[in-house]
Amino acid sequence: MAIAALEPYYDPYDFEIDADPYPVWKRLRDEAPLYYNEKYGFFAVSRYNDVESCLVDWQTYSSAKGSVLEFIKAGVQMPPGMFIFEDPPDHDLHRGLLSRVFTPRRLAAIEPQVRAFAARSLDRLVGKGGFDFIADLGTEIPMRTIGMLLGVPEEDQQNLRDQMDANLQLADGVMPDHPSTDGAGQLATDYADYIDWRKEHPSDDLMTELITAEFTDVNGTVRTLTRDEVLGYIGLLAGAGNETTTRLIGWAAKLLAEHPDQRRDLVDEPALIPNAIEECLRYEAPSPVQSRSVTREVEHHGQTVEAGSIMVLLNGSANRDERQFPDPDRFDIHRPVQRHLSLGYGIHFCLGAHLARLEARVALEEVLKRFPEWEIDMDNAVQARTSTVRGWEKLPVFTP
Repeated sequence: MAIAALEPYYDPYDFEIDADPYPVWKRLRDEAPLYYNEKYGFFAVSRYNDVESCLVDWQTYSSAKGSVLEFIKAGVQMPPGMFIFEDPPDHDLHRGLLSRVFTPRRLAAIEPQVRAFAARSLDRLVGKGGFDFIADLGTEIPMRTIGMLLGVPEEDQQNLRDQMDANLQLADGVMPDHPSTDGAGQLATDYADYIDWRKEHPSDDLMTELITAEFTDVNGTVRTLTRDEVLGYIGLLAGAGNETTTRLIGWAAKLLAEHPDQRRDLVDEPALIPNAIEECLRYEAPSPVQSRSVTREVEHHGQTVEAGSIMVLLNGSANRDERQFPDPDRFDIHRPVQRHLSLGYGIHFCLGAHLARLEARVALEEVLKRFPEWEIDMDNAVQARTSTVRGWEKLPVFTP
């Protein structure tokens, strides 16, 4: 008598699955394109077309209760200004205000500073026989860049990063019972005095523009941001601006070590680096799992999802969907660029996407100038364990 195969099981808090989720995600795409997890009470979609359509339909798949599974389950209240956890009109208002000050001109102006910092950081590592792609570069560049944009003193920038790391870590591979935004809140509070000081001493930085920018709120009142709203923006910029870029740089390092022929192509032709970054984003999404609250009854693959349910969007799986990408499990920096979903889509497309790409490009350009070859020290590499981003906490490499 044949024994029925076990049904696919996906658990976003299971460290063993998180180490390599792709076989599980493929089974979901093929066998359970609408999946239900009884343990945590969520639905999940894993195919590209399904994830993309849910990302676009914000009216049905709402971010107003959060975009992190444990936050939605616990009913966590978000600080004001956290537009990634909002729907229109609040989302449009808060995102629009930040987009006014987070301009292409400002990003272009910061590139020489980012490059100079990367160069200084890497020059001291030449001839040392190795370094840690995360500790020496992956965490440093995003942290310094956000600090430069905000005008945060350099001596305070490491504390900003440490607060975010502590707030994201999972313990024991289970969903936190009482998740909170205390870590982000404490991070922002640490800079409350600095905001007050900057009000009295304005400068040409993003912080000053946030403090002074006038806008019309949802009640039709023309005003500036409150102190709490400015703090909320800081928490958002610090979190989103640090974590995903750190993971992207780490994945680029690992993937290029595993594909030395493609790394050599980048050394010989640096103009390929932007396309390589897009392939890294597709192949290993730094933030591969999003969550939404379902506002009305919908149907997926012949099954009903009731209003009030939680829908998990597996954009990391969508990026490996063979229905969308030819030979999706092959890493290829020469692959023609197609729209991946690593940076979101629709109204929640990552506002910092250009900045993340800039930082990753500069990091790779400067690394490859000095270190055309490296090998990963996997015995000492440590994968980060969080429910929102996926990547490396430690990624030491050997260099010639």
